[in-house]
Amino acid sequence: MVAGGYLMGDGLLRARLADRSVTVRGLAERDVVADLATWTISYSASAANLGEAQASVDRDTEQLTAFFKELGFPDDALQPVAVNVSSYTNDGYPTFTVRQRMSLRTTDIEKAQSAVRRQFDLVRRGVMLEEGSGMSYSFTGLNEIKPEMVAEATRDARAAAEQFAEDSGSEVGAIRQATQGYFEITSRDGDSGGWGNADTPFKKVRVVTTVDFMID
Repeated sequence: MVAGGYLMGDGLLRARLADRSVTVRGLAERDVVADLATWTISYSASAANLGEAQASVDRDTEQLTAFFKELGFPDDALQPVAVNVSSYTNDGYPTFTVRQRMSLRTTDIEKAQSAVRRQFDLVRRGVMLEEGSGMSYSFTGLNEIKPEMVAEATRDARAAAEQFAEDSGSEVGAIRQATQGYFEITSRDGDSGGWGNADTPFKKVRVVTTVDFMID
C-alpha cells in the first residue's frame, strides 16, 4: 500500500510538472502596397426612344476609352461587364434607360491612382458616373509573406513567454500547442474616409498567433 501510494503520488507530481505551461499571443504586422486595382464604372442615359439612349451611352463609352488610352492603359484593360435596358411610361410617353458597366483591371497602381485623381475629367467630358463607381485596391501577395509573418508572430509570443518565465523564476521550454489566427488586411491608416478599406492602396497585414509553451 505504501509503495502504491508513493507511485501514485509520484505520478501526480509528474503530471503536474507536465502541465506547467504558459499561453501567450504573438503579433506580427506588415505594411504593404496593393498590387491589383479594379474600377467598376457605371453610367447610363435616358431618352424617349431606345436608339437615342443607346447612342448617348455609346458616346460615353468612347469618352471612357479615350480617357484611359490617354493615361497609357492598354486597350484590353477596360472591358464591358454588363448592360441593362429598362423603360417606363408616364402619361403615355415612354422613357428608355440604357445602363452600361465597364471594368478596369490593372496591376499598375500608380497609373490607377492617377486615373482616380483625374476622374472628374470624365464628368467634364459629359460622362455622368453613377454611385458605386469607385476604384478598389487589393493585395494578392498574402501567401508569399505568410511564412515570415507567422515566424515573426511566434518569436513575439516566445518573447512574451520568456518575460513571464523570468518574472516567475522559470525557463521557457518547447511549444506544446500553437494556433495560427486569421490574417487580416486593413487600411494602413485606419478608416480612409471613403468607401473604407478597399479605396486605398496602402494596407496593413496583421496576424495573431496563440502559442502554448512548456515551462521548466
